Amino acid sequence: MQKMNENYNLALKLIESDFSHESLIKFLKEGSVIERQFAALTLDNVKSSDEAAILMSNLTGVDGKIREAVALKISEITKKSPQYFQDKSIYQIFSDATIDIDGNVCRLAIMSSVNLIDNQDFAKFYAFELIKIIKQALEEISKFTFKDKKYKINKQIFKIYWCLEALIKFYSYVDINKLKEIIKKCSILPEYTIREKCAKLLNIIPIDDDLFIIKKALLQDDNYYVRAIFE
Repeated sequence: MQKMNENYNLALKLIESDFSHESLIKFLKEGSVIERQFAALTLDNVKSSDEAAILMSNLTGVDGKIREAVALKISEITKKSPQYFQDKSIYQIFSDATIDIDGNVCRLAIMSSVNLIDNQDFAKFYAFELIKIIKQALEEISKFTFKDKKYKINKQIFKIYWCLEALIKFYSYVDINKLKEIIKKCSILPEYTIREKCAKLLNIIPIDDDLFIIKKALLQDDNYYVRAIFE
């Protein structure tokens, strides 16, 4: 209770104060959880690649309150100033954030990544990472036995879900044969939301004979929401 009161008082003090841009960046670099969260929500922009890197450093490996606030801010700033997010040192952070345990962070990370899609180096790297994550998740699922806890499977399904969501935007940066392999394996997973993502991909990519067979199966899927994608 004391800690909660301390956090409340600090948050109130921060809100009532007027901080410079430089002070907000400093909070992001070395502040407390409350200070970093406040700074992320208050920051209007970044003025350099270095500041973008400081902001990005708070997108993974920190408290969830910080990650969600930073993810929201990055989704806004990458749209306004994508030129400051071109450093290869931050590419990996986007792919890591895409499979964050917080779905809001995943969604916002994908939105931010789409803002950078014109940077082909980034787009190719990100798409490659998405495929790699899905393959690793599928491999993990194939090893599970009946005795394995459901949460273990759901954790991998969660990763696949968000990576497929991102691939709907980045599929053109993936080798078609690798994409076909992913769709083939994911389209038969029990979780209907994964099959739904596969259907969405099949709705936008060029269809050959192999993919037509998968599409035909999904057109007759047991789940209405999967079938409805093709209507």
